[in-house]
Amino acid sequence: MARCILLFAAVWLLGGCSSTVRLMPTPTLFTSDPGLFAAGKDEVADTTIEILYATNRLPIGPANARYYTRVRSNQLRLGVATLRVGDGTTSWEALEAMSTSVVEGERPKITLASTREVAVLDDGTGRPGADDEAFFDEVDALLQRVANRDLVIYVHGANTDFDRAAAQAAQFQHFLGRDAVVMVFAWPSAGTLLRYGRDVMTARRSEPSFAHLLQQLAAHTQAANVNVLAYSAGAMIASPGLARAAGDAEAAGESGRLRLGEIYYAAPDIDFPLFVENLPRYQGQVRRVTGAINLSDRALSFAQWMHRVSRAGRPNLADIDPAQTRWLVDASGRDELDVLSIRPDELPGLPASSHSFWYDHPWVSSDILLKLLFHAPPAARGLSPNSTEFELAFWTFPADYAERLPTVARALKAGRSP
Repeated sequence: MARCILLFAAVWLLGGCSSTVRLMPTPTLFTSDPGLFAAGKDEVADTTIEILYATNRLPIGPANARYYTRVRSNQLRLGVATLRVGDGTTSWEALEAMSTSVVEGERPKITLASTREVAVLDDGTGRPGADDEAFFDEVDALLQRVANRDLVIYVHGANTDFDRAAAQAAQFQHFLGRDAVVMVFAWPSAGTLLRYGRDVMTARRSEPSFAHLLQQLAAHTQAANVNVLAYSAGAMIASPGLARAAGDAEAAGESGRLRLGEIYYAAPDIDFPLFVENLPRYQGQVRRVTGAINLSDRALSFAQWMHRVSRAGRPNLADIDPAQTRWLVDASGRDELDVLSIRPDELPGLPASSHSFWYDHPWVSSDILLKLLFHAPPAARGLSPNSTEFELAFWTFPADYAERLPTVARALKAGRSP
């Protein structure tokens, strides 16, 4: 009985993700200096948000009104999702005000309004068909309309349905000032409370589809960089998928063809030894890898109990061998790997056990936005350096982060060091 109770608690903590998505707390980046919020242009002054999607979920319904099920498919479906902030009566002026200030009370819902499926890729390596080319042309057209020519792929966590995954991605499209192109990789999570074990198996089987997506985007779009933001169990897809895609590129003698930029793991729920094993396989083909960890993360504590090994978002160095430890320590002292330690007692208002700190806390979300917008290293983003007794370098938020943030942001925007 005790084991059943613990199992239920673990799944609730890891997978209570199927609830309604509401606009996340405004990043401190914009509450400290509202002028930095760049979405006030007439052409984007709308409470609807469009994002791209790629999904290996089996669909039902017509192409212009798909419902994506929790059943896995061997095909990758590409399209455009439209989401709405608020109940249809929310004005742009009200949304802009919420996006530049600390607003008390309930935040508006973000709901999926429609989907438009454009193309279907199989899991082979043949040339893209006419529909595929139309989708990639649409991606390039979007990239041409924004100042930031990077493509951001969001890989969601467990127990998340298609609607919620799209809504989470739309939040970052919005707070990136609508001046970026965001895609959600919506893998077929069950989206129900007690299916975490099934989601783990599905995530592992979705990794080849994610690797194939990276390869196709690199080959057929003009994205300057492809950035990846993987949350929780999304790391089970992103980490081995990046390793697979990078390995294929290296085998073909084209190690730079993927154009991988920032790789950000938020509270990664993946076996720590596997995560460390994968890192060297793709680390040389990306600009920078960041792992944001909370050693008090209660959800990952339960995940460790279920998997019998520590998670990358709550790592235990005893789970890896001395050679891997040395590699990790060396990499953390160079530019390509940043360990961001989330210390709840140092971040005002953050619950000690937080698993969703990366969008729940305005400091952390601000740091992610700066990283994605400017490819800036931690010091340039205003973070403080630290190291462990084993000389593992890591970064934390200083006590005066909110005060220094406007200066940091404006320096990055001007292309200089703060």
